[in-house]
Amino acid sequence: MQFSAKSGEPQKKKTSCLVVPIFSKRKLSAAAANLDESSGGQISHVLGRGDIEGDEGQLLLLYALPGIAADRVMLLGCGEIDEFCAEKWRKAVAAAIAYLQQSHSTEAVFSLAGIAPKDSSTYRLVRDLVTAAEEAVYRFDELKSDPKKPRRPLKRITLYVASRDDLPIAERALTHGSAIASGTGLAKDLSNLPGNLCTPTYLAKRAQTLGKDSGNIQVKVLDEKEMKKLGMGALLSVSRGSRQPAKLIVMEYRGGKKNEQPVVLVGKGLTFDAGGISIKPAAAMDEMKYDMCGGASVLGTLSACARLGLPLNLIGVVPASENLPDGDANKPGDIVTSMSGQTIEILNTDAEGRLILCDALTYSERFKPAVVIDIATLTGACVIALGRHASGLISNDDELSEKLLEAGTSSGDRTWRLPLWEDYQTQLDSNFADMANIGGREAGAITAGCFLSRFTKKMKWAHLDIAGIAWLAGENKGATGRPVPMLTQYLLQRCKLAD
Repeated sequence: MQFSAKSGEPQKKKTSCLVVPIFSKRKLSAAAANLDESSGGQISHVLGRGDIEGDEGQLLLLYALPGIAADRVMLLGCGEIDEFCAEKWRKAVAAAIAYLQQSHSTEAVFSLAGIAPKDSSTYRLVRDLVTAAEEAVYRFDELKSDPKKPRRPLKRITLYVASRDDLPIAERALTHGSAIASGTGLAKDLSNLPGNLCTPTYLAKRAQTLGKDSGNIQVKVLDEKEMKKLGMGALLSVSRGSRQPAKLIVMEYRGGKKNEQPVVLVGKGLTFDAGGISIKPAAAMDEMKYDMCGGASVLGTLSACARLGLPLNLIGVVPASENLPDGDANKPGDIVTSMSGQTIEILNTDAEGRLILCDALTYSERFKPAVVIDIATLTGACVIALGRHASGLISNDDELSEKLLEAGTSSGDRTWRLPLWEDYQTQLDSNFADMANIGGREAGAITAGCFLSRFTKKMKWAHLDIAGIAWLAGENKGATGRPVPMLTQYLLQRCKLAD
Protein backbone atom coordinates (compact mmCIF):
# COMPACT_ATOMS: atom_id res chain seq x y z
CA MET A 1 0.00 0.00 0.00
CA GLN A 2 1.20 3.53 -0.77
CA PHE A 3 1.09 6.26 1.87
CA SER A 4 1.64 9.99 1.56
CA ALA A 5 1.25 13.02 3.82
CA LYS A 6 -0.15 16.44 2.98
CA SER A 7 -1.33 19.58 4.69
CA GLY A 8 -4.11 21.86 3.58
CA GLU A 9 -7.84 21.38 3.17
CA PRO A 10 -8.87 17.72 2.82
CA GLN A 11 -12.41 18.72 1.93
CA LYS A 12 -11.07 19.88 -1.44
CA LYS A 13 -9.35 16.57 -2.18
CA LYS A 14 -11.08 14.40 -4.78
CA THR A 15 -11.05 10.84 -3.41
CA SER A 16 -13.21 7.77 -2.99
CA CYS A 17 -13.54 8.27 0.76
CA LEU A 18 -12.55 10.91 3.28
CA VAL A 19 -12.26 9.53 6.83
CA VAL A 20 -12.72 11.78 9.89
CA PRO A 21 -12.86 10.68 13.54
CA ILE A 22 -15.72 11.49 15.89
CA PHE A 23 -16.15 10.67 19.56
CA SER A 24 -18.83 9.31 21.87
CA LYS A 25 -21.88 11.48 22.59
CA ARG A 26 -21.59 12.76 19.00
CA LYS A 27 -18.58 14.96 19.70
CA LEU A 28 -16.72 16.16 16.63
CA SER A 29 -12.98 16.04 16.25
CA ALA A 30 -11.36 19.16 14.80
CA ALA A 31 -11.15 17.35 11.45
CA ALA A 32 -14.88 16.54 11.54
CA ALA A 33 -15.72 20.08 12.65
CA ASN A 34 -13.87 21.47 9.61
CA LEU A 35 -15.92 19.26 7.31
CA ASP A 36 -19.10 20.20 9.12
CA GLU A 37 -18.41 23.86 8.44
CA SER A 38 -17.54 23.23 4.79
CA SER A 39 -20.73 21.20 4.26
CA GLY A 40 -23.02 23.75 5.86
CA GLY A 41 -23.61 21.73 9.02
CA GLN A 42 -24.53 18.48 7.31
CA ILE A 43 -22.45 16.34 9.68
CA SER A 44 -24.07 17.89 12.73
CA HIS A 45 -27.46 17.34 11.11
CA VAL A 46 -26.75 13.62 10.60
CA LEU A 47 -25.45 13.23 14.14
CA GLY A 48 -28.52 14.94 15.47
CA ARG A 49 -30.66 12.23 13.89
CA GLY A 50 -28.88 9.62 16.03
CA ASP A 51 -27.54 7.42 13.22
CA ILE A 52 -24.16 7.18 14.99
CA GLU A 53 -23.02 8.01 18.51
CA GLY A 54 -19.27 7.94 17.89
CA ASP A 55 -18.61 4.90 20.06
CA GLU A 56 -15.65 2.62 19.40
CA GLY A 57 -15.98 0.59 16.22
CA GLN A 58 -18.95 2.54 14.82
CA LEU A 59 -18.79 3.64 11.17
CA LEU A 60 -21.15 5.70 9.05
CA LEU A 61 -20.79 6.59 5.37
CA LEU A 62 -22.21 9.86 4.07
CA TYR A 63 -22.61 10.48 0.35
CA ALA A 64 -22.45 13.62 -1.80
CA LEU A 65 -21.99 16.12 1.00
CA PRO A 66 -22.17 19.70 -0.28
CA GLY A 67 -18.82 21.48 -0.24
CA ILE A 68 -16.89 18.21 0.02
CA ALA A 69 -14.98 16.90 -3.02
CA ALA A 70 -14.80 13.30 -1.76
CA ASP A 71 -17.36 10.82 -3.08
CA ARG A 72 -18.00 9.63 0.46
CA VAL A 73 -17.20 10.73 3.99
CA MET A 74 -16.69 8.10 6.68
CA LEU A 75 -17.41 9.09 10.24
CA LEU A 76 -15.11 6.91 12.34
CA GLY A 77 -16.15 6.29 15.94
CA CYS A 78 -13.25 6.49 18.40
CA GLY A 79 -15.08 6.23 21.75
CA GLU A 80 -14.89 8.53 24.75
CA ILE A 81 -12.68 11.53 24.02
CA ASP A 82 -11.18 11.47 27.53
CA GLU A 83 -10.21 7.82 27.07
CA PHE A 84 -8.86 8.15 23.52
CA CYS A 85 -5.40 6.55 23.36
CA ALA A 86 -3.00 5.02 20.88
CA GLU A 87 -4.50 1.55 21.25
CA LYS A 88 -8.03 2.82 20.54
CA TRP A 89 -6.69 4.73 17.54
CA ARG A 90 -5.10 1.58 16.11
CA LYS A 91 -8.37 -0.32 16.54
CA ALA A 92 -10.36 2.46 14.89
CA VAL A 93 -7.98 2.55 11.91
CA ALA A 94 -8.19 -1.23 11.55
CA ALA A 95 -12.00 -1.08 11.47
CA ALA A 96 -11.97 1.69 8.85
CA ILE A 97 -9.44 -0.08 6.62
CA ALA A 98 -11.31 -3.39 6.81
CA TYR A 99 -14.51 -1.66 5.67
CA LEU A 100 -12.76 0.25 2.88
CA GLN A 101 -11.16 -2.96 1.63
CA GLN A 102 -14.60 -4.54 1.29
CA SER A 103 -16.19 -1.45 -0.27
CA HIS A 104 -13.85 -1.54 -3.30
CA SER A 105 -12.31 1.86 -2.51
CA THR A 106 -8.88 1.93 -4.08
CA GLU A 107 -7.86 5.09 -2.25
CA ALA A 108 -8.79 7.01 0.87
CA VAL A 109 -7.90 10.17 2.76
CA PHE A 110 -7.58 10.40 6.55
CA SER A 111 -7.87 13.84 8.10
CA LEU A 112 -5.85 13.97 11.33
CA ALA A 113 -6.31 17.61 12.32
CA GLY A 114 -6.75 18.02 16.06
CA ILE A 115 -6.61 14.30 16.87
CA ALA A 116 -4.53 13.86 20.01
CA PRO A 117 -4.54 10.53 21.85
CA LYS A 118 -3.44 11.23 25.41
CA ASP A 119 -0.42 8.91 25.16
CA SER A 120 0.62 9.73 21.61
CA SER A 121 2.15 12.35 19.28
CA THR A 122 1.89 13.28 15.61
CA TYR A 123 4.74 10.88 14.86
CA ARG A 124 3.10 7.94 16.60
CA LEU A 125 -0.37 8.84 15.33
CA VAL A 126 0.83 8.62 11.73
CA ARG A 127 3.08 5.60 12.24
CA ASP A 128 0.34 3.68 14.03
CA LEU A 129 -2.03 4.40 11.16
CA VAL A 130 0.42 2.86 8.69
CA THR A 131 1.09 -0.27 10.72
CA ALA A 132 -2.58 -0.76 11.65
CA ALA A 133 -3.64 -0.32 8.02
CA GLU A 134 -1.10 -2.85 6.74
CA GLU A 135 -2.13 -5.28 9.47
CA ALA A 136 -5.78 -4.93 8.46
CA VAL A 137 -5.17 -5.82 4.80
CA TYR A 138 -2.64 -8.62 5.42
CA ARG A 139 -3.65 -12.04 4.10
CA PHE A 140 -1.65 -15.23 3.78
CA ASP A 141 -3.21 -17.02 0.82
CA GLU A 142 -0.24 -17.91 -1.35
CA LEU A 143 -0.86 -21.62 -0.87
CA LYS A 144 -4.55 -21.49 -1.85
CA SER A 145 -5.40 -22.63 -5.37
CA ASP A 146 -8.07 -19.94 -5.77
CA PRO A 147 -7.53 -17.14 -3.23
CA LYS A 148 -10.47 -14.79 -2.87
CA LYS A 149 -8.69 -11.48 -3.27
CA PRO A 150 -10.53 -8.12 -3.14
CA ARG A 151 -11.67 -7.15 -6.63
CA ARG A 152 -10.52 -3.57 -6.13
CA PRO A 153 -8.16 -3.52 -3.11
CA LEU A 154 -7.22 -0.40 -1.19
CA LYS A 155 -3.94 0.81 -2.67
CA ARG A 156 -3.35 4.40 -1.57
CA ILE A 157 -3.88 6.36 1.63
CA THR A 158 -3.23 10.07 1.98
CA LEU A 159 -2.90 11.58 5.44
CA TYR A 160 -3.75 15.24 6.01
CA VAL A 161 -1.96 16.74 9.01
CA ALA A 162 -2.89 19.96 10.76
CA SER A 163 -0.12 22.17 9.37
CA ARG A 164 2.91 22.25 7.11
CA ASP A 165 5.11 22.18 10.21
CA ASP A 166 3.87 18.65 10.88
CA LEU A 167 4.81 17.34 7.42
CA PRO A 168 8.47 16.41 8.15
CA ILE A 169 7.35 14.52 11.26
CA ALA A 170 4.58 12.78 9.33
CA GLU A 171 6.89 11.80 6.48
CA ARG A 172 9.42 10.34 8.91
CA ALA A 173 6.60 8.40 10.59
CA LEU A 174 5.41 7.09 7.22
CA THR A 175 8.91 5.85 6.41
CA HIS A 176 9.33 4.16 9.78
CA GLY A 177 5.82 2.71 9.77
CA SER A 178 6.20 1.26 6.28
CA ALA A 179 9.50 -0.40 7.20
CA ILE A 180 8.04 -1.86 10.41
CA ALA A 181 4.97 -3.11 8.53
CA SER A 182 7.14 -4.68 5.83
CA GLY A 183 9.36 -6.42 8.40
CA THR A 184 6.32 -7.61 10.33
CA GLY A 185 4.82 -8.93 7.11
CA LEU A 186 7.99 -10.88 6.32
CA ALA A 187 7.93 -12.44 9.79
CA LYS A 188 4.27 -13.39 9.37
CA ASP A 189 4.82 -14.88 5.91
CA LEU A 190 7.66 -17.08 7.14
CA SER A 191 5.79 -18.14 10.26
CA ASN A 192 2.58 -19.01 8.44
CA LEU A 193 4.34 -21.40 6.08
CA PRO A 194 3.84 -25.09 6.96
CA GLY A 195 6.68 -27.15 8.33
CA ASN A 196 6.99 -29.26 5.18
CA LEU A 197 7.91 -26.11 3.24
CA CYS A 198 9.61 -23.92 5.83
CA THR A 199 12.44 -26.23 6.85
CA PRO A 200 15.75 -25.08 8.38
CA THR A 201 17.26 -25.14 4.88
CA TYR A 202 14.40 -23.05 3.48
CA LEU A 203 14.73 -20.53 6.31
CA ALA A 204 18.44 -20.24 5.57
CA LYS A 205 17.74 -19.65 1.87
CA ARG A 206 15.22 -16.93 2.69
CA ALA A 207 17.85 -15.25 4.86
CA GLN A 208 20.29 -15.38 1.96
CA THR A 209 17.65 -13.89 -0.33
CA LEU A 210 17.08 -11.12 2.20
CA GLY A 211 20.80 -10.40 2.15
CA LYS A 212 20.92 -10.20 -1.65
CA ASP A 213 17.78 -8.06 -1.92
CA SER A 214 18.80 -5.62 0.80
CA GLY A 215 22.33 -5.10 -0.43
CA ASN A 216 23.57 -4.28 3.08
CA ILE A 217 23.11 -7.56 4.98
CA GLN A 218 25.83 -10.20 4.86
CA VAL A 219 24.60 -13.76 5.46
CA LYS A 220 26.54 -16.83 6.53
CA VAL A 221 24.97 -20.25 7.09
CA LEU A 222 26.76 -22.86 9.21
CA ASP A 223 25.94 -26.51 8.54
CA GLU A 224 26.00 -29.36 11.04
CA LYS A 225 29.62 -30.25 10.31
CA GLU A 226 30.73 -26.70 11.11
CA MET A 227 28.57 -26.60 14.24
CA LYS A 228 30.05 -29.87 15.42
CA LYS A 229 33.55 -28.39 15.12
CA LEU A 230 32.41 -25.53 17.32
CA GLY A 231 31.15 -27.97 19.94
CA MET A 232 27.44 -27.15 19.65
CA GLY A 233 26.36 -30.39 21.27
CA ALA A 234 23.14 -28.97 22.71
CA LEU A 235 21.85 -27.58 19.41
CA LEU A 236 22.83 -30.65 17.40
CA SER A 237 21.21 -33.01 19.89
CA VAL A 238 17.82 -31.53 18.97
CA SER A 239 18.17 -32.07 15.22
CA ARG A 240 19.22 -35.73 15.56
CA GLY A 241 15.61 -36.88 15.43
CA SER A 242 14.93 -35.11 12.13
CA ARG A 243 15.82 -35.85 8.52
CA GLN A 244 16.19 -32.09 8.03
CA PRO A 245 19.71 -30.89 8.88
CA ALA A 246 20.07 -28.05 11.36
CA LYS A 247 21.38 -24.66 10.24
CA LEU A 248 22.88 -21.74 12.11
CA ILE A 249 21.93 -18.59 10.22
CA VAL A 250 24.10 -15.52 10.84
CA MET A 251 23.10 -12.15 9.35
CA GLU A 252 25.25 -9.05 9.74
CA TYR A 253 24.03 -5.51 9.07
CA ARG A 254 26.81 -2.95 9.45
CA GLY A 255 25.28 0.52 9.40
CA GLY A 256 27.29 1.93 12.30
CA LYS A 257 30.93 2.76 12.81
CA LYS A 258 33.43 0.02 12.06
CA ASN A 259 34.39 -0.67 15.67
CA GLU A 260 30.99 0.05 17.21
CA GLN A 261 29.70 -2.84 19.30
CA PRO A 262 26.67 -4.46 17.67
CA VAL A 263 23.25 -5.34 18.96
CA VAL A 264 22.76 -9.09 18.57
CA LEU A 265 19.32 -10.64 18.12
CA VAL A 266 19.09 -14.40 18.63
CA GLY A 267 15.86 -16.00 17.40
CA LYS A 268 14.63 -19.52 18.07
CA GLY A 269 14.07 -21.22 14.71
CA LEU A 270 12.29 -24.51 15.46
CA THR A 271 10.56 -24.94 12.11
CA PHE A 272 8.43 -27.71 13.61
CA ASP A 273 8.28 -28.99 17.16
CA ALA A 274 6.52 -32.27 17.87
CA GLY A 275 8.21 -32.43 21.28
CA GLY A 276 10.60 -35.24 20.37
CA ILE A 277 10.34 -38.37 22.53
CA SER A 278 8.37 -36.29 25.06
CA ILE A 279 5.79 -35.91 22.32
CA LYS A 280 3.15 -33.22 22.46
CA PRO A 281 -0.61 -33.92 22.50
CA ALA A 282 -2.14 -34.19 19.03
CA ALA A 283 -4.61 -31.36 19.54
CA ALA A 284 -3.37 -28.13 17.93
CA MET A 285 0.02 -29.66 17.17
CA ASP A 286 -0.21 -28.04 13.73
CA GLU A 287 0.45 -24.75 15.50
CA MET A 288 3.95 -25.94 16.29
CA LYS A 289 4.99 -24.67 12.88
CA TYR A 290 4.99 -21.36 14.77
CA ASP A 291 7.87 -22.46 16.99
CA MET A 292 10.17 -20.55 14.63
CA CYS A 293 8.45 -17.20 15.14
CA GLY A 294 11.42 -15.93 17.15
CA GLY A 295 13.72 -16.61 14.22
CA ALA A 296 11.21 -15.07 11.80
CA SER A 297 11.08 -11.92 13.93
CA VAL A 298 14.84 -11.59 13.68
CA LEU A 299 14.65 -11.69 9.87
CA GLY A 300 11.80 -9.19 9.95
CA THR A 301 13.67 -6.79 12.23
CA LEU A 302 16.86 -7.01 10.16
CA SER A 303 14.78 -6.31 7.06
CA ALA A 304 13.16 -3.22 8.63
CA CYS A 305 16.48 -1.83 9.87
CA ALA A 306 18.23 -2.41 6.54
CA ARG A 307 15.37 -0.71 4.72
CA LEU A 308 15.68 2.30 7.02
CA GLY A 309 19.48 2.32 6.84
CA LEU A 310 19.76 2.69 10.60
CA PRO A 311 23.16 3.97 11.81
CA LEU A 312 24.05 0.99 13.99
CA ASN A 313 25.56 -2.47 13.75
CA LEU A 314 23.07 -5.29 14.06
CA ILE A 315 23.58 -9.04 13.93
CA GLY A 316 20.91 -11.71 13.73
CA VAL A 317 21.62 -15.30 14.79
CA VAL A 318 18.97 -17.95 14.12
CA PRO A 319 19.54 -21.57 15.19
CA ALA A 320 17.15 -23.55 13.00
CA SER A 321 16.10 -27.16 13.51
CA GLU A 322 13.17 -29.54 13.81
CA ASN A 323 12.32 -31.50 16.95
CA LEU A 324 10.84 -34.89 16.08
CA PRO A 325 10.74 -38.39 17.64
CA ASP A 326 13.17 -40.89 16.12
CA GLY A 327 15.45 -43.72 17.12
CA ASP A 328 18.34 -41.27 17.27
CA ALA A 329 16.44 -38.45 18.99
CA ASN A 330 17.23 -37.14 22.45
CA LYS A 331 15.87 -39.33 25.25
CA PRO A 332 14.87 -38.19 28.73
CA GLY A 333 17.95 -38.66 30.88
CA ASP A 334 20.46 -38.01 28.09
CA ILE A 335 23.31 -35.65 28.90
CA VAL A 336 24.76 -33.32 26.26
CA THR A 337 27.65 -30.87 26.28
CA SER A 338 26.95 -27.31 25.16
CA MET A 339 29.32 -25.06 23.22
CA SER A 340 30.13 -23.31 26.51
CA GLY A 341 31.39 -26.63 27.96
CA GLN A 342 28.52 -26.86 30.45
CA THR A 343 26.68 -30.17 30.54
CA ILE A 344 22.90 -30.49 30.43
CA GLU A 345 20.69 -33.35 31.58
CA ILE A 346 17.67 -33.53 29.27
CA LEU A 347 14.72 -34.41 31.46
CA ASN A 348 12.14 -33.35 28.87
CA THR A 349 12.90 -33.38 25.15
CA ASP A 350 10.10 -30.86 24.57
CA ALA A 351 12.21 -28.23 26.34
CA GLU A 352 14.39 -28.08 23.25
CA GLY A 353 14.28 -24.37 22.43
CA ARG A 354 16.66 -23.54 25.26
CA LEU A 355 19.05 -26.21 23.96
CA ILE A 356 19.42 -24.60 20.56
CA LEU A 357 19.41 -21.09 22.01
CA CYS A 358 22.14 -21.70 24.57
CA ASP A 359 24.67 -22.62 21.89
CA ALA A 360 23.57 -19.69 19.71
CA LEU A 361 24.01 -17.35 22.68
CA THR A 362 27.51 -18.69 23.33
CA TYR A 363 28.29 -18.24 19.62
CA SER A 364 27.17 -14.59 19.92
CA GLU A 365 30.01 -13.81 22.34
CA ARG A 366 32.44 -13.61 19.41
CA PHE A 367 30.79 -10.40 18.21
CA LYS A 368 31.55 -8.60 21.49
CA PRO A 369 27.99 -7.29 21.55
CA ALA A 370 26.74 -4.17 23.28
CA VAL A 371 23.58 -6.11 24.13
CA VAL A 372 22.10 -9.48 23.23
CA ILE A 373 18.35 -10.08 22.98
CA ASP A 374 16.97 -13.54 22.39
CA ILE A 375 13.44 -14.06 21.13
CA ALA A 376 11.68 -17.40 21.50
CA THR A 377 8.33 -19.13 21.71
CA LEU A 378 9.83 -20.79 24.74
CA THR A 379 7.24 -21.81 27.33
CA GLY A 380 3.56 -22.51 27.68
CA ALA A 381 4.04 -21.29 31.24
CA CYS A 382 4.49 -17.74 29.93
CA VAL A 383 1.09 -17.98 28.23
CA ILE A 384 -0.46 -19.02 31.53
CA ALA A 385 1.26 -16.16 33.34
CA LEU A 386 0.65 -13.31 30.88
CA GLY A 387 -1.97 -14.57 28.44
CA ARG A 388 -1.96 -13.48 24.81
CA HIS A 389 -1.33 -9.79 25.38
CA ALA A 390 2.30 -9.34 26.42
CA SER A 391 5.58 -11.16 25.96
CA GLY A 392 7.61 -12.11 29.00
CA LEU A 393 10.89 -10.29 29.61
CA ILE A 394 13.80 -11.61 31.66
CA SER A 395 17.11 -9.78 31.80
CA ASN A 396 20.37 -9.39 33.69
CA ASP A 397 20.47 -5.65 32.95
CA ASP A 398 18.02 -3.08 34.35
CA GLU A 399 18.74 -0.39 31.76
CA LEU A 400 18.17 -2.77 28.86
CA SER A 401 14.94 -3.96 30.46
CA GLU A 402 13.65 -0.41 30.84
CA LYS A 403 14.44 0.38 27.22
CA LEU A 404 12.58 -2.70 25.98
CA LEU A 405 9.60 -2.01 28.23
CA GLU A 406 9.49 1.56 26.90
CA ALA A 407 9.76 0.37 23.29
CA GLY A 408 6.97 -2.12 23.86
CA THR A 409 4.64 0.53 25.22
CA SER A 410 5.48 3.00 22.44
CA SER A 411 4.90 0.46 19.67
CA GLY A 412 1.81 -1.18 21.17
CA ASP A 413 3.80 -4.44 21.29
CA ARG A 414 4.09 -4.74 25.04
CA THR A 415 6.27 -6.89 27.25
CA TRP A 416 6.31 -7.49 31.02
CA ARG A 417 9.37 -8.13 33.14
CA LEU A 418 9.66 -11.31 35.19
CA PRO A 419 12.24 -11.81 37.97
CA LEU A 420 15.64 -13.40 37.52
CA TRP A 421 16.28 -14.17 41.15
CA GLU A 422 18.95 -16.59 42.28
CA ASP A 423 16.25 -18.41 44.28
CA TYR A 424 14.91 -19.96 41.07
CA GLN A 425 18.27 -21.32 39.88
CA THR A 426 18.18 -24.27 42.28
CA GLN A 427 15.20 -25.70 40.40
CA LEU A 428 17.64 -26.55 37.59
CA ASP A 429 19.92 -28.63 39.81
CA SER A 430 20.87 -32.05 38.43
CA ASN A 431 22.50 -35.01 40.18
CA PHE A 432 24.33 -35.99 36.99
CA ALA A 433 25.14 -32.84 34.98
CA ASP A 434 25.82 -29.15 35.48
CA MET A 435 22.13 -28.44 35.08
CA ALA A 436 18.82 -29.93 34.02
CA ASN A 437 16.93 -28.51 31.06
CA ILE A 438 13.71 -28.04 33.04
CA GLY A 439 12.94 -26.83 36.55
CA GLY A 440 9.56 -28.38 37.25
CA ARG A 441 6.03 -27.02 36.86
CA GLU A 442 6.44 -24.01 39.11
CA ALA A 443 7.64 -20.74 37.51
CA GLY A 444 8.34 -22.50 34.22
CA ALA A 445 8.85 -19.31 32.21
CA ILE A 446 11.26 -17.98 34.82
CA THR A 447 13.33 -21.14 35.14
CA ALA A 448 13.63 -21.25 31.34
CA GLY A 449 15.09 -17.75 31.54
CA CYS A 450 17.34 -18.85 34.38
CA PHE A 451 18.64 -21.64 32.16
CA LEU A 452 19.55 -19.18 29.38
CA SER A 453 21.11 -16.77 31.88
CA ARG A 454 23.82 -19.37 32.57
CA PHE A 455 25.07 -18.83 29.02
CA THR A 456 24.96 -15.02 29.02
CA LYS A 457 26.94 -14.01 32.10
CA LYS A 458 29.52 -12.18 29.98
CA MET A 459 26.89 -10.07 28.17
CA LYS A 460 24.12 -7.54 28.73
CA TRP A 461 21.25 -9.82 27.89
CA ALA A 462 17.48 -9.90 27.65
CA HIS A 463 15.15 -12.77 26.86
CA LEU A 464 11.72 -12.32 25.29
CA ASP A 465 9.34 -15.25 25.69
CA ILE A 466 6.82 -14.70 22.89
CA ALA A 467 4.88 -17.95 23.24
CA GLY A 468 1.67 -16.06 24.01
CA ILE A 469 1.90 -13.35 21.35
CA ALA A 470 3.55 -14.90 18.29
CA TRP A 471 0.36 -16.24 16.74
CA LEU A 472 -3.41 -16.26 17.04
CA ALA A 473 -5.45 -19.45 17.26
CA GLY A 474 -9.05 -20.23 16.34
CA GLU A 475 -10.97 -18.50 13.57
CA ASN A 476 -8.27 -15.86 13.10
CA LYS A 477 -5.39 -18.32 13.20
CA GLY A 478 -2.16 -16.83 11.93
CA ALA A 479 1.16 -15.30 12.89
CA THR A 480 1.23 -11.81 14.39
CA GLY A 481 4.77 -10.83 13.40
CA ARG A 482 5.44 -9.72 16.96
CA PRO A 483 7.81 -8.58 18.40
CA VAL A 484 9.16 -6.95 15.20
CA PRO A 485 7.44 -3.63 16.10
CA MET A 486 8.96 -3.58 19.59
CA LEU A 487 12.44 -4.59 18.46
CA THR A 488 12.47 -2.04 15.64
CA GLN A 489 11.21 0.66 18.01
CA TYR A 490 13.98 -0.24 20.45
CA LEU A 491 16.59 0.11 17.70
CA LEU A 492 15.06 3.39 16.44
CA GLN A 493 15.21 4.76 19.98
CA ARG A 494 18.77 3.53 20.33
CA CYS A 495 19.60 5.60 17.25
CA LYS A 496 17.56 8.53 18.64
CA LEU A 497 15.27 8.47 15.62
CA ALA A 498 11.92 7.83 17.29
CA ASP A 499 9.83 9.20 20.15
